[in-house]
Amino acid sequence: MNIHEYQAKALLYEYRVPVPLGQVARTADEARAAAWALGGGPFLVKAQIHAGGRGKAGGVVLAETPEEVAEIAGKLLGKRLVTQQTGSQGLPVGAVLVERATEVARELYLSLLIDRTRARVLVVASAAGGMDIEQIARSQPEQILSFAIHPATGPMPYQGRELAFGLGLYGEQTGAFVALLERLYRLFVDKDASQIELNPLAVTAEGQLLALDAKLNFDDNALYAHPEIASLADPSQEDEKERRAREHGLSYVALDGEIGCMVNGAGLAMATMDLIKQCGGEPANFLDVGGGASAERVTEAFKILLADPKVKAILVNIFGGIVRCDLIAQGILAAVRQMQVKVPVVVRLEGTAAEVGREILERSGLAIIPAADLLEAARRAVAAARGEV
Repeated sequence: MNIHEYQAKALLYEYRVPVPLGQVARTADEARAAAWALGGGPFLVKAQIHAGGRGKAGGVVLAETPEEVAEIAGKLLGKRLVTQQTGSQGLPVGAVLVERATEVARELYLSLLIDRTRARVLVVASAAGGMDIEQIARSQPEQILSFAIHPATGPMPYQGRELAFGLGLYGEQTGAFVALLERLYRLFVDKDASQIELNPLAVTAEGQLLALDAKLNFDDNALYAHPEIASLADPSQEDEKERRAREHGLSYVALDGEIGCMVNGAGLAMATMDLIKQCGGEPANFLDVGGGASAERVTEAFKILLADPKVKAILVNIFGGIVRCDLIAQGILAAVRQMQVKVPVVVRLEGTAAEVGREILERSGLAIIPAADLLEAARRAVAAARGEV
């Protein structure tokens, strides 16, 4: 689960991580009042959306006076901000964060994330903060510093000092950085975070460390234990189809293609998407209905797929292990009839009672395109999406 920058900074402040003075505002008048409360300018007005790249997209604007803050906020609030991470539709701006602008001497990058290969929390840092860290990692990998934290000890002071030296920090800054790292790790563990990213972590003109921007993500599977985190969710920042899928226990991620995919099992879903691309098509989504897919789940999955206007064909790829293919076939027929599906539907069934399931589909009289294997299914789905069937 993602949260907004102002929410992330409130959590950082709770754990004594230094952040700029700021207030959230949801109207231009509130933004003006926030600027007056913060004292003299200049100010930064920052659009609050669940995506990076806001500065390049005009979502972070410098203002000199409270009146200018109100004017900028009025232009940002209510619009959809399009960044390199949002896609062409953008995300709605429902709030802005008004902060005192900070005089910065240097910008660093610091993040904590989960390294699943080592089963450790990984600390990643770079002296090239405030920039596209992925690009830095590709073009200048020597600028990326990292170490893994042992869960029995937490971050050791010597590890923090070595990293601080690598970032060019010195004197009191080294001790401040070691303390900062320990507090971030405590927040990470306490709240079951999956990522904490400070980009940039600034060294101010006075030599202090300050988290100028913050991104926090949390493990969805642990939200039951953290209602205070779950309450920070903003449904306006979610894809409506993804939200509906989650409510019905479906794993769904919207993509930009034209072939809707309904598969049981994450690995099989990824293989299905790969084959669609290999055959010249583009998947419209990742959708895993789960190993225990029922007729009701299949029907709901069809509803979600058809809610995407880009979908020109649907590929159903089911391996019957826990669930029998004949039951899936009945669910497919019920969904096609109930939803009055107008786009071509290609179905590949394999596994338990697959022959019976295929017979049910063939006797239905509905325009369902059968496929004997996965490659044939992908080819037929691509052809159907192009209107060649």
